[in-house]
Amino acid sequence: ALSAEMQGLAGQAPQTLTLPDSFLSGLTYDDYRLIRYNPERARFADIPDAQFQLHAFHMGWLFKEPVLLYEVADGMATPMAFDTDDFIYEREARDHVPEHAALPGVAGFRLHNPLNRPDIFDELIAFQGASYFRALGRGSAYGLSARGLAVNTGLAVAEEFPRFTRFWIERPTAGAGVVIVHAAMESPSLTGAYRFVITPGGETTVDVTARLYFRNDIEQLGIAPLTSMFLFAERNRTKFDDFRPQVHDSDGLGIIRADGDMLWRPLANPARLASSYFVETAPRSFGLYQRDREFVNYQDAAAHYEKRPSCVVEPIGDWGRGAVRLVEIPSDLEVNDNIVAFWVPEAPAKAGESREFAYRLRWGAIEPDTRDARAYVLETRAGEGGVSGVENTEGTRKFVVDFKGGLLGNMPGDVADSLTIVAGAVNGQIRTQTLSQIWGTDIWRLVLDVAADGDKPVELSAHVAGYDRKLTETWLYQWIKA
Repeated sequence: ALSAEMQGLAGQAPQTLTLPDSFLSGLTYDDYRLIRYNPERARFADIPDAQFQLHAFHMGWLFKEPVLLYEVADGMATPMAFDTDDFIYEREARDHVPEHAALPGVAGFRLHNPLNRPDIFDELIAFQGASYFRALGRGSAYGLSARGLAVNTGLAVAEEFPRFTRFWIERPTAGAGVVIVHAAMESPSLTGAYRFVITPGGETTVDVTARLYFRNDIEQLGIAPLTSMFLFAERNRTKFDDFRPQVHDSDGLGIIRADGDMLWRPLANPARLASSYFVETAPRSFGLYQRDREFVNYQDAAAHYEKRPSCVVEPIGDWGRGAVRLVEIPSDLEVNDNIVAFWVPEAPAKAGESREFAYRLRWGAIEPDTRDARAYVLETRAGEGGVSGVENTEGTRKFVVDFKGGLLGNMPGDVADSLTIVAGAVNGQIRTQTLSQIWGTDIWRLVLDVAADGDKPVELSAHVAGYDRKLTETWLYQWIKA
């Protein structure tokens, strides 16, 4: 029914929603941060052995367009009505909000679940702002976000931000470990019908079905977009005067190709807008990962970046040919999400067409895929090229890549001469390359000194081979010479 409705709306002009002035339009950031949902009024709390509870987000400040929620039970959808009695207004916020006032909608919602311990309902997933949502696995803290769709992101034409305007939440049954949500998407160039099947756990999964109906041609369609933050790590640490060794929600883009080959692209905070396309046919997965899970490597006792979840997109069905696009935006502040990754289908979307995409999102502390015994990239470091302690007269950049585990990790250091470094540079030259084992560990270190041919971005790739097989995942990097 929702798909039919959204397909019909795609044949009509988009509707612009205007709200009358009210106390909601006057709420400032300071007011908004003093408003929270009253947990005693959580929806679905009346269900015996309830595994999910719903809390709404208040309208106001940046969230001026109402989102409508419906509860679905026995095949019937009933509007969820909210008023000011559903929220707690602290201190000054009380002076701006009337009592018992009906609200025209909400800014979104979040679902709670006993994710980490049976006596506490923790936040599990939140939908708020345009088509943004984010979820948690067990032991995670909120970090990167997903979006329902990206339209013309990082292009010369204006970007569109489709919105989830209505949600239908199926009333959970007693003890159910899964909750199902449907959503209506609206945007000037398209409409969409979405279905989310949400299963909490050590890795929380969200199975997404997206049916899209196009009013206009779209230059670039971004499927399953992920948005994150990368400020600095070992490879660009010197640009930031900060007591913390690293600051990022994600440290790399990982792609598993159709043949099982693994690509790892460490994230960067470039000097200028950067974009990379990884052309693939029916990839098994792609995602933004937080691989480093050690507190000592972040030293942030408030943000706890070591707890930020990874999110992996696993296509369901054959997505055909296209590209994983990575957009990296220069940033000086960790409050800015400056990383975007999404799938771009080879064929652009045309007005009057419809398309369907299905995929699974996995959220949590996802370990590197080592099923074929290849070593994975543990860390990427960078600095001035040449010999340490002397002046670098050649203007090279040194990249240090540590590979950990797998068959390579079990080999003794004296087999180095039997191994092959397979490395390449586009728009640059690799001046020197060495490979050695870090004594007493299962880590092998690859060191490259690279020179740029000019001002174009240098595209680097490297892996280690030996004994008639590939021994590591493929390391990729884009170096933009400042």
